[in-house]
Amino acid sequence: MAVISSAPQPHAGSDNVRNKSSQIYRVLLPLILVCCDVLAVNGVLIWSYYYLWQDTLAIPDPLYQRSLLWFVVLLNISFMVSFFTTGLYSLRRGSSRVDEAFKVFIAISLGIVASIVINALLPQFNLQTIPVNEQIQVIAWVAAIIATLVVRMLYHEILVALRKRGFDTRRVLIVGARDPGQVVYNIIRREPGLGYRVQGFISRNVPVGTMIDGVPVLGRTTSLGRVIRATQADQVIIAVSGRTPHEVLDIVALAEDESVEIKLYPDTFQLITNNDVTVGDVTGLPLLGIKNVALDNPINKALKRALDLIVSLLVLTFFSPIMLLIAALIRLESPGPVFFVQPRVGLDGKPFPLLKFRGMRQDAPQIAAWTTKDDPRVTRLGALLRRYSLDELPQFINVLRGEMSVVGPRPEQEIWVERFRQSIPRYMRRHKQKAGITGWAQINGLRGDTSIEERTRYDLYYVENWSLLFDIKIIIKTVVDIVSGRLKGY
Repeated sequence: MAVISSAPQPHAGSDNVRNKSSQIYRVLLPLILVCCDVLAVNGVLIWSYYYLWQDTLAIPDPLYQRSLLWFVVLLNISFMVSFFTTGLYSLRRGSSRVDEAFKVFIAISLGIVASIVINALLPQFNLQTIPVNEQIQVIAWVAAIIATLVVRMLYHEILVALRKRGFDTRRVLIVGARDPGQVVYNIIRREPGLGYRVQGFISRNVPVGTMIDGVPVLGRTTSLGRVIRATQADQVIIAVSGRTPHEVLDIVALAEDESVEIKLYPDTFQLITNNDVTVGDVTGLPLLGIKNVALDNPINKALKRALDLIVSLLVLTFFSPIMLLIAALIRLESPGPVFFVQPRVGLDGKPFPLLKFRGMRQDAPQIAAWTTKDDPRVTRLGALLRRYSLDELPQFINVLRGEMSVVGPRPEQEIWVERFRQSIPRYMRRHKQKAGITGWAQINGLRGDTSIEERTRYDLYYVENWSLLFDIKIIIKTVVDIVSGRLKGY
């Protein structure tokens, strides 16, 4: 680690600015692409209306005008749904333009079919059918495909030019400094428009500090986690040869503990035969991607945040009288503060102050650190609050503040996280998502003093298989279990 320790380290302020810029790009760029698609589709719609439907312009009927308005709104919604469902907003850097064109063809075709269905259903809602003949539909279909591809091509060209100038870049570490790793590096170097910036190599055999085409070897494989943190890497590409399957998967486990995207070079194709990988390519370089966390997608992240805000606002509004009563009873029962505030580890391994109603004696932290069943430190009121999980109501304030989510892996104290990350494989991957008030592990009975290994398996399943419907299912199951008495805290 000599190179890492002796090199100038980035200041915390510059790291924060870079992280914020990266987050802005991840949200802003997909939104701009959505706007480009909306512009293309509606441009074709306006062109079709004025140049192909001229005979309808003279119709003054208010019902027709209202019908046309609804048709346009529903048409836009159907097109956006088809664009999202065909994966046009989750394409990776360097994705094939041919693949993108095929997806555009499918999305536009689905949108046109949806428009025909919408038009046919308008009379069912006391609206008029829009007079569109088959010739207009075919022309609009072809024009929409061409317009969308042209606008997207301009978007990509502008994005490539910006990335060459340092905007929206990704820091990359390459594990393997011999032939496979150098092949990956040379392809990335020839394509600056991808926005990848190789920070260095990780190698088991090449000495640390060795320069390979101007790029340093930064550390050994065993120090991968430290190098990722020191370089603020966004992606790790594992390009090694002659390693056993167990050794390669050990490297994957080291990288998974950090908040990075992981890719495997094809030399390890024979190792990966399950659903945890996706195959993609970077301008002709085939790579295997370890299953990406669903919430890396800004759209998914926005949906989850919207659900968090709605649920937390509803809970805090309707339960505010009960929370005031609980606060008064805590003060009456025992001396000490109403709230118990403790640092817990959340998203990306960063600590935050977790809020709970105090359900233990004031000196509880000095007696023991781990809560057990029939814990003698719990007060009588605390036992009642824990039985129905009412002590966790203040955590909806953490949700509003963005420190937690309604659903997610339960947060642990820093001391336990450090211990678990050393003994449980892939433990830190559960921190690629915000900590939650409830979770998949909790509704399956893994709560309190239960197996950490088993709880981690459930947490990882949730993190890697997140969906909005999954969150809603967990919330409903949690409410049902609390009301029925099956979900009891202690």
